[in-house]
Amino acid sequence: MIKPYDNIALLIDADNASHNGIDPVLTALAELGTVNIRRAYGNWRKQALKGWVDRLHKYGIDPQQQFDMTKGKNATDMKMTIDAMDLLYGEKVSGFGIMSSDSDFMPLAMRIRQEGLPVYGFGSAKTPDAFKQACSRFIDVDALIKAGKRSQGGGKSEESQSAANDGGGNSNGQVDEDLLKLLVDAYMASSRDEKGFASLSEVGKLAGNRSSFDVRNYGFTKLVDMFDEVPNFEVQRREGGDVWVKRLR
Repeated sequence: MIKPYDNIALLIDADNASHNGIDPVLTALAELGTVNIRRAYGNWRKQALKGWVDRLHKYGIDPQQQFDMTKGKNATDMKMTIDAMDLLYGEKVSGFGIMSSDSDFMPLAMRIRQEGLPVYGFGSAKTPDAFKQACSRFIDVDALIKAGKRSQGGGKSEESQSAANDGGGNSNGQVDEDLLKLLVDAYMASSRDEKGFASLSEVGKLAGNRSSFDVRNYGFTKLVDMFDEVPNFEVQRREGGDVWVKRLR
């Protein structure tokens, strides 16, 4: 878990982000600290951004107007990048959230991380890997929205439960072999006791070195919940609250 910080900036590429995800995104960013800076960028004359317009005041988001000066050129990306660098070098923030599915923000995320600050990326599952891997953590917004609906409905959907029983599912309810491989690799790289159990916290830390990995992308809120649903592992809760896992196959 990343240590909470005092002042977090959320920069939203309104052209490439769903307005339906703003609530769960702000909740996820609370892991880093208080999101005091909230800016959304776009040409607010566009009808396609009406959904965002309706949420600006509700969530205290500062709209940043960018006109489409030239067809095929995106001034929004440039303005977001300039503002991010101003905030970075002005030492006003200690962490960033970038809400976009645009791979053009990969260099920005990498530059911020080089200064030692965390960057949470929020986008769709189809976001290019280049941007996902550039972030400290990338979270699928659609998965966050689905998880919120499930919690309001009192539990997991049948689709999600079926996928979990099959050995680990992604937000689309399909078996995810990449996820299983990641968990196994993290387990194998962890130190284990004489019975073959590894500390869940160590396994999670090693898995977290893959920036695109976040349990919320797979419909879970905690890492232990994910391991409980994956039949490839046995979960053992020990005295004192420590959780250990062991690979079965």
